[in-house]
Amino acid sequence: MSTFIIYILVSCLLCLSFVKDKDKTHRTLKKAWKSFENIMPQFLSILFIIGIMLAVLDPQTIYMLLGKDSGLRGMTIAAVIGSITLIPGFVAFPLAAALLKAGAGYGQITMFITTLMMVGVVTLPVEIQFFGRATAIKRNLLALVFAVIISFVIGGIIS
Repeated sequence: MSTFIIYILVSCLLCLSFVKDKDKTHRTLKKAWKSFENIMPQFLSILFIIGIMLAVLDPQTIYMLLGKDSGLRGMTIAAVIGSITLIPGFVAFPLAAALLKAGAGYGQITMFITTLMMVGVVTLPVEIQFFGRATAIKRNLLALVFAVIISFVIGGIIS
């Protein structure tokens, strides 16, 4: 129901914008469409990957690897996968929701998302080039420490 209300609100605001300045609204809609076209291939490929992953990994396997009872092993798996994976946030959150529905634990998913966003094993060479070796390594280690703390807090609160 709330989604329906948001669509109605956005439609009304779009009509208001169209009445106020037809040219500007048209240009803005063209820009929005171009952004949509640029994002869609990445989004579809990730949805494809999520679909394959959920088809190959049954909920029992996901629960065994990343479930709330997987403990430190599950946290470690989530941290490693999150640290070496390079996917945008708008794809990571639907993936996390799908994993939660399939039986993953909140702490493990929090570890996956926080390491995915904050720790960059793949991007480390670029960081070293721009920030220097010591700074890049310290930043990634601190990000990992914060990810562990956040994951245990969230896992403890929600579980």
